[in-house]
Formats: sequence, structure tokens, C-alpha cells
Amino acid sequence: MDIKWKNRLVILLWLVLFTYGLSGVLTALLNDQDYLKTDYFKTSQYESTVGTLVNYLHAYEFSYEPKDEVKNSITVSKEEIEEYRYRYGELTEQIMSIKQQYESRIQDAQANDNEEVANVYIKERDAKIEDITKNFESDEYIEEKIIIEKEQRVDEYYKELEAYRQDYNAYNEAFAYYLKNTSTGEVFTNLPFEDPKIVESTFTSENMLYVINYPSDNQHYLGVREQPFIYGYEDILTDVDTNALYEGKIGLRKGISNANAIMSSYHAYNNQKNVFWVHSICAVIALIISLIIGKKIAVFNVIKSHKLKDYYNRLPFDIACFLFGITALLSLILIDEFPHFNDYFSLRELLERLGLMVIFLGSTIVQLIYLLSIVKALPSNKEIWNNTVTLRLMNMVRDAFANRRVGTQVFLVLAIVFMFGLGAAVVVVQPQFILIYFPVFVLVAFPIFILMIRRIGYYNEITRYAAALTNGQFEADLKIVGKSSLANLAKDINQLKHGVKTSQKAQVKSERLKTELITNVSHDLRTPLTSIITYSELLKNPDLADDERKTYINIIDRKSKRLKVLIDDLFEVSKMASGNMVLTKTKVDIVQLLQQALAEYNETIQSSTIQFRVTNPDTPVYVFIDGQKLWRVFENLIGNILKYSLEDTRAYIAIKQGKNQVNITFKNISKYELSDDIDELFERFKRGDKSRHTEGSGLGLAIAKSIIDLHEGQLDIDVDGDLFKVTIILVAMAS
Repeated sequence: MDIKWKNRLVILLWLVLFTYGLSGVLTALLNDQDYLKTDYFKTSQYESTVGTLVNYLHAYEFSYEPKDEVKNSITVSKEEIEEYRYRYGELTEQIMSIKQQYESRIQDAQANDNEEVANVYIKERDAKIEDITKNFESDEYIEEKIIIEKEQRVDEYYKELEAYRQDYNAYNEAFAYYLKNTSTGEVFTNLPFEDPKIVESTFTSENMLYVINYPSDNQHYLGVREQPFIYGYEDILTDVDTNALYEGKIGLRKGISNANAIMSSYHAYNNQKNVFWVHSICAVIALIISLIIGKKIAVFNVIKSHKLKDYYNRLPFDIACFLFGITALLSLILIDEFPHFNDYFSLRELLERLGLMVIFLGSTIVQLIYLLSIVKALPSNKEIWNNTVTLRLMNMVRDAFANRRVGTQVFLVLAIVFMFGLGAAVVVVQPQFILIYFPVFVLVAFPIFILMIRRIGYYNEITRYAAALTNGQFEADLKIVGKSSLANLAKDINQLKHGVKTSQKAQVKSERLKTELITNVSHDLRTPLTSIITYSELLKNPDLADDERKTYINIIDRKSKRLKVLIDDLFEVSKMASGNMVLTKTKVDIVQLLQQALAEYNETIQSSTIQFRVTNPDTPVYVFIDGQKLWRVFENLIGNILKYSLEDTRAYIAIKQGKNQVNITFKNISKYELSDDIDELFERFKRGDKSRHTEGSGLGLAIAKSIIDLHEGQLDIDVDGDLFKVTIILVAMAS
């Protein structure tokens, strides 16, 4: 046999054994406590049987009176007469009600020229009116009617009582009783004698299967039920002394035929008790065997690793919980009903119920294993909640009412449409209702219909405009009609159109700058590379003089360094643009960092004609930054001032500390004419020197801005004529 099929059969065997064992144990614990008693006479079933016997004795012995005596004892109180008289209102109200009942019948008969029928209805109406009138004229008249009704109910009671006579006879046959009223001394017994000595000898183990003594150590005196055997006839029966107590004996006779229902129940209990214990012991054994098999084959791990889990995990979590609840509920119902040992089951029925329990309880166990793994993943996997049907429905409702005004309007419109549809159906049934329906329809439904038509037209216009915008056709702005959600949508689409136009302009500009970038990169990289190649070729000449050779080597060295600067700057800009730059932030004094950067350029500053004016706070200004990267920013900006400032001018550098930020400004006078487009100054390979004779790479400002952006700061450029100003804003931190 295939190993896979063998594993499946082992799991199926485990499931059958576990299901049978668990159900048997639960059945024994929950449903069959009577079978744990020592014998049948200690069970609730026997107590109920004796209680039924006492009920019969109450009806047929203790409180029984002949029917004629009950009828003769019937009385009518003043309250009953008044209640009967005014049961349907005052005299005028009752007469008016009778007339209304017969009016339509008489009119219909007369309309059909059936005077005979009309006269019958009139006669019936007048007789009833006469009867009602007599009710208000004479108490004796009402009393006679009430007595007749009560006598009829007495007949009904005794007729129902006789219907139970056969059952009572079965109890009378199975039980022997000898009971005496402790107050009156009256004796009730079904024995043929009343001698106490003979009675005592009768209620022995030789004659009785079981005897109950009243009173005894376990029993009090036998009491009388407060309610009659048949409910609903309390007003016609003689009051029973509910304080009456009885002493004596009740015994279950020996030798009664098994055809008797009580004896049949007695023998069935003994047989089913044996079945109960066999079933319970087998269930415990099956449960133990299933646990051993489950541990040996690691059944839970096998179930978890089964491909069924992948399909189950695709179910929404709430649907999975719902299915688990359904199968668990069905399993509990089957357990509750399998088997009740006071019922009879064939082997086929037992196998069928066991099969159903295997299916439902087995699926419940499998689902529980899968659900537990899902529940464990809930805290870390929010997607489980997001995929539930409940959350989707909630989101649908939330989205429908995201604009509460729109959601409410749609809801009200649907409600109105439904109400008018219902009203139309009412008009079909009751045409006179159209007198109300039509004016309301004209005043409410028709204006709403016109409004919906206009809104639908406006919506179609918006969709047509959006389709045109998608195809690149920029038409005139949509009209903004009212303050509805459609008007807001039209407004947003208009803004979107203007945004698309702006984006297209920016795209054109970006394409132009990209072209310039390629041109500038090609030019800037080609120039030093061409020089390196040219002078390398010249160095190959063996007749070259030493002075010329040294000159060429110096040129190659200078151009190589120039090429390295260009490539390094280009690589750094690309790295920042891709987001791969990693910052190492520490607490840095920005004043000291700026002073160190100026110190590095001290010789160049001293040799230049530019006069630097630096303004710093007297106390340290701390920021949380990558000091090396910000050093590069200061280096680029100070280098730009030295390269591009007009000779014999001043440059100003200032640090100011605000409440939550630090402002650093660099100002100088440019010796080159600046572009009006400030954004272009941030573009790659843009220089103030458009003739491109300076040694810079043209990437200084782009690199500086990228570094400041990585620090979540801000770098701005202001141009006023030839005045060039750079402002850096960083987040300050406590010193």
C-alpha cells in the first residue's frame, strides 16, 4: 500500500477513535447521570414516575368529587355578574357594535334582492340586542347564563379526566399505595383491605420491588399539589386543602407484566445501564488508544503540514471562525443526542450517528488546529484582520459615508423610492389612497426625480471631461454647479488639469536640463581625458627633452586629478539621489565645525581679494548631524565664494540660533551674471561661470542640497542682482 494512503488511513483511524472516545466520555458526563445511581429507584426517572402517580391520586382520589355534586355546588359571585355584563363595554357600545356587525350583511342581501336572508340577519341582530338589554336589566338572567357555561365546563373537565383513566389504571396496576390524611384520618388505598398489620406485611421485599415510606429518614410527609391535575378549570372545582399531608406507603409491585409501561421502563433501565457502562468503558479505551496513536504519529503536526491548511488559510478569518462555530455547535448537538440510553437505537442508526460525529467533530478539531495557528499570527500579521469579510463590509459602509452628506442623500433617496414603490402597491389595493399619494408624489417624488436626472447629466459631463483629459485634450474648465460632491469633484478635476499642464512644463524643462546635463558631462569629462591622451602620446617620443617630459607629466597629473574630482562628484550625487547614502549622526557644535572649515581655506582666503565677515554666537550651537557630510557642504559653499565672487568684495557668513532651529547664511557678490531661474543653480553641472573655465565640477550646490535634505533640513538660494545668498536651516538640539 502507498505510504501516503497508509498515513491517511492511520489519521482516519485516529479521528474515528478520538471522536468516539470523546463523544462517549462527554455523553457519560453530561447526559446520563441516572446510570451512575446504584439502582433504578434512586434515579430522577423513578422520582418522576412516582410524582406522576401522586398527580393521578390527587385527581382521582384526594380531590375527586362526582360530577353532579360539582354542578350542584356551582355558585356565581357579584363580581362575575358585573364582569359578564360589562365584558364588551356599556349597553350602548355593545348595541352599536352588534348593529355594525350586521349592517353590511343586511345591505348586501337587500342589494341582491334577497329579502329572506336580510330578514334572517335582522332577526338575529334584534335577538342579540334583546339578549344584551336583558343582561343590563336582571342579575338573575346573567346568573343563569353563567351557571350554564360553568356546567358545560364541568362536563368538559370530566371528559378530559376520563381520557387519562387508562394511564391511571396502568399506574394503579403497577403501584400499591396506602395513604392516610394526617388531619382527617381518611385513608386512600388500592389494596383490598385496610388492616394496618396486613398492610405492613404486604409492603415487604417479597411482594414489592421497592417501597417508599412517608415519613422516613429520606422522605417527609406526602403533600398535595397546589394546582389541579388539568389546568384551566380552577374556578369550577372545589378548593383543595393545600396544607393536607399524607402518611403511609407507596410500593412497586412484583410480578407485574412487562407490557405495563412502568415495568417496561424499569427493565429498560437495567438493560440500558449495562449498555451505558459498556459504551462508556469502550469510549475511554478508544480515547486512550487515540491519544497513544496521536502521540506516536504526531497527528497534530501531520494535520498542520497537510496541504489542506493552505486552502483553509485563504478563507477570511471571520468566515473561518463562523464555520468553526457551526461545526462545533453541530458536534455538541450530536454529542448531546448520541446516544440517550432511555431511547432505542438500531446498529445502523448508531453507525450513522457515529459517522456524522466523526465528520463534524473531526472537522471541528482540524479547524481548531488551523485557527490556533492563525490566532497566534494575529498580533504580527495585521493583513489577517484586513482580509476579513466583516472589515470589508465596514469599509464599504465607511466608504459609502466617507462623504456623510452624499451617503445620507443616497440613503434618503433610496428610502423615498422604496416608500413610493410601496405606496404604489397600496394604491393598487386601495384606490382611494391615491388622493394622498398623488399630491405627495408631485411635491416630493417628481422634484427628486428631476434633481436625479440633472445630477446624472452633470456626472456624465464630468466623466466625459475626465476621459478627454486622459487623452491629453485640455478643454475649458468644468462649471462648478452648487456645493455638492459632484461640484467638488469637478473642482478637483480642474485643479488636476492645471497640475497636468504644470507637470508637462516641468517635464519639458527636465528634458532640456537632461540634454544639457549630457552635453556638460560629455564636455567636462572629455576635456581632461583628451589632454591626458594627447600628452601620453607625446611622452612616447624617445627624443623628448627632460624639461618637456616633466612638463607633460605635470599636465597629465593635473588633468588626472581634475578627472578624478569630476568622477567622484558625479558618483556622490548619484549615490545621494538613489538614497544609498548612510549618515553617521552625532552631537556636533556647528560653530566649531564652520571655524574648522574656514581654517582649511585660510591660506586661500588670505591670498584672495575677498574679505570674509563671519558672525558666530558666543556659545556653542549643537545639532544632531553627520559632521563629515556637513563639512563637505561648508567646503563647497566656501569654495564657491572664492571661485565666483567679484574681486575686492566682501563675503558674509553668519550663524543664528532660533528656538528650534539653526540658520546659517552665506552671502557674496557674483562676478558672473546669474540666471533668473534659481532652480537651475541646483541642477547638475550648472556653474556661475558659463564659459566653464573654473576648476569646479558644477555639482557643488547639488551635493550640498542633497546632504541637507538627508538631514531633513532646508537649503535655499536667493538672488538679488549680483547678490548671491545661500540659507541653510537645521533642527537645533538642547546644549
